Amino acid sequence: MASKVMDLIYWKDTERTGMVLTGIVVGLLTLFQLSIITVVSTASLAVVCITMCVRIYYHVLHALKWGDGLHPFKSYLDMDVTFSGEQAEQYMQKAIVMTLSAVDTLKRLLFVGNLFDSLKFLVLMYLMTFLGALFNGLTLFIISVIALFSLPLFYQQRQEQVDSVIAKIQAQFDNIKDIFERLARGGGPPPDLTPGGAKPKLQ
Repeated sequence: MASKVMDLIYWKDTERTGMVLTGIVVGLLTLFQLSIITVVSTASLAVVCITMCVRIYYHVLHALKWGDGLHPFKSYLDMDVTFSGEQAEQYMQKAIVMTLSAVDTLKRLLFVGNLFDSLKFLVLMYLMTFLGALFNGLTLFIISVIALFSLPLFYQQRQEQVDSVIAKIQAQFDNIKDIFERLARGGGPPPDLTPGGAKPKLQ
């Protein structure tokens, strides 16, 4: 299942990926005008009408001896989408671990477990207020879907250039982080970490 998702994201099958991406984006865009119940019910009605017509068409071909009589959607019906007991337990354990980890991280950020991390969280949330004023959640979700189907492929094709830009940004970020950490310690030059270098004086 995971390999099929990765094939879609990296456009291994261009036609299938294009259909999936177009369907998702169009479905999300309709939510701007219609409720999710209307969208889901209308989409389901359209899919059932199409598949039923195709099924009847193949049945008629078989009755006229022009077809082999095979079910046109047999590959989808035979697709295994179930989980064994062990797999379900593993996924549940992963979900619980991820949830508890997220709650623990949020707790440390909100209750200032680390001053610098809480400051970064404060700045991020402040910037998110401006983002929320420009876009709603559905718009951001549509942008995220488009990015999911475009950025991995773009990174794969231009990995060296992207890594170079990210390295420069990371260096600038580390420099700013070092400045704030030194200010939090009371200022002073950065410690000399070379062997035999002078040790920083305790404040």
